[in-house]
Amino acid sequence: MSDITLRPVGLVRNEMKEKVSGGAYRDIVSEIVVKENLQNCLDGIEHHSHAIIVYWLNRISEEDRKVLKVRPMGDASLPLVGVFATRSPRRPNPIGLETVEILSREGNVLRVKGLDALDGSPVLDIKPYTKHHDSAKDVREPEWMEKAYRGR
Repeated sequence: MSDITLRPVGLVRNEMKEKVSGGAYRDIVSEIVVKENLQNCLDGIEHHSHAIIVYWLNRISEEDRKVLKVRPMGDASLPLVGVFATRSPRRPNPIGLETVEILSREGNVLRVKGLDALDGSPVLDIKPYTKHHDSAKDVREPEWMEKAYRGR
């Protein structure tokens, strides 16, 4: 396989300088500042209620990128599973993915709520959330995942 080169389309601006625990990020309002030459790519996004933000976890170390298995959310009571079975940031390609609520758009700035990205994180892509593509029926998850998210 060949290497892939990605270029950020913008940056995250918010109050999160360090990872917050639990689901506290859900209440944080972020600005996604899109590069000015890509501003027109946002046209029409404000007509959607939600978007999927794809971003680079730029503070993940090279050592963490070598991790193959984790205990979800660092919880020792949960099973050791492969990183592809989790939403852990420790993975070969530290790509973040989050569905957020769109609050507003002004020029090249998209204001969103619920982005689990640190201030300064590079944004790789923005996609509208659509009920036709992004909601699955009959979702099955392992018991440990339900336990991990209970109370969040």
